[in-house]
Amino acid sequence: MRRIRLAATAALATALGLTAACGGGSSTGSEGGNDKPDELTYWASNQGTSLEHDKEVLTPEIEKFEKRTGIDVKLEVVPWDSLLDRILAATTSGQGPDVLNIGNTWSASLQASDGLLAWDDETLDRIGGRDRFVPSALAAAGAEGQDPAAVPLYSLSYALYYNKAMFAEAGIEEPPATWDDFVEIGKRLTGDGTYGVAVEGGNPVENSHHAFVFGKQHGADFFDAEGNPTFNTPEAVAAVKQYVDFLANDRIAAVGNAEYAQNQSVKDFATGKAGMLLWQAAGSSLKAHGMKPEEYGVAPVPMQSENPPEGRNVNSMVAGINIAVFKNSDNLDGAVDFVKFMTSTEEQKILNATYGSIPPVKEAQQDEAFSTTDLTVLREVLSTTSAPLPQVPDEAQFETLVGDAMKELFADAAAGDEVTTESVRERLTEAQQQMQN
Repeated sequence: MRRIRLAATAALATALGLTAACGGGSSTGSEGGNDKPDELTYWASNQGTSLEHDKEVLTPEIEKFEKRTGIDVKLEVVPWDSLLDRILAATTSGQGPDVLNIGNTWSASLQASDGLLAWDDETLDRIGGRDRFVPSALAAAGAEGQDPAAVPLYSLSYALYYNKAMFAEAGIEEPPATWDDFVEIGKRLTGDGTYGVAVEGGNPVENSHHAFVFGKQHGADFFDAEGNPTFNTPEAVAAVKQYVDFLANDRIAAVGNAEYAQNQSVKDFATGKAGMLLWQAAGSSLKAHGMKPEEYGVAPVPMQSENPPEGRNVNSMVAGINIAVFKNSDNLDGAVDFVKFMTSTEEQKILNATYGSIPPVKEAQQDEAFSTTDLTVLREVLSTTSAPLPQVPDEAQFETLVGDAMKELFADAAAGDEVTTESVRERLTEAQQQMQN
């Protein structure tokens, strides 16, 4: 995994040196777009419980678009562990899809490659205008002061999920509001094969998201005002150590969690192996693992204190998925029409309700499907206590390098090595040096 991630970093550096290379093009087959005006290729990200699940969800919706427009859409669902690599390869080669999903945290990085269509006011007006979208979601679609490089498709925020039965059995009456309370509760839930929390130490992207949130709470931004990396400041070190310590020193996460990849922590929580979970809109995934909504509670992610100072009252990144268009698509009009379809109020209700996410389209949010207890919490967090990851060209490298550094720290802890402030600083310094080379 580390070799793959570093290859992606190198590819990104190459992509950011280009001014016009991008996807769409005249390629055909599994890697590319099309050369026919009545066809589109769409790379969707894995949102459901499996790639097949996504195909089952998206195919009937895409068929609606095909019937209305006469445009054939070739769908490919791309796993998260290869999506960024695939996008970067398409950006550098010019052989890619017409339309694609991107993690919203990658927006500024991919924007800098000049490979994606810029959504200026005229183009946004073709899909109903910028005012249709929740401002925080649109803010995570590109660098500040520039036209967005994508359009919000699914919005998410982190929340604390907790097992009601396990809490009751341990005599815990309410979810923790601070991290001190979180660790104390975690210790009370740990024992006899169960643990306080499930984490994914082997998932660099998930690691980096928590590094950002903990970092904001400690006063770290990971980049300075000029966009230079500041990974190893005392505040950043404290933030990363606090998260890794759930396994390393607090012992409220299982040693095996150090190797967990995407969605493995969700399964542990759903099956009663862990009493708490820090996750983005977990409802649909928990249901897929057999856990009923009445069996878990949802609360905001804890803070350092109950009344944190302004600027540190952040308990989630602005999470979500954006939909983008490669600017040299041979069917640019059709690609924009497809984005219009996917962000229509009707489709926003259907898709976000299915995936358990929040529609970034304001009108769609009014549907009663998004008034459940868990989604109400997520919507409140998204609008009041979340912040977008740094919208700088090197953001994707931050996710890779800091996430990998944390993966190594989790591995150290699992091997019985002590995780100290100094060892965390060393790993983050190495990550920063790789960024600067």
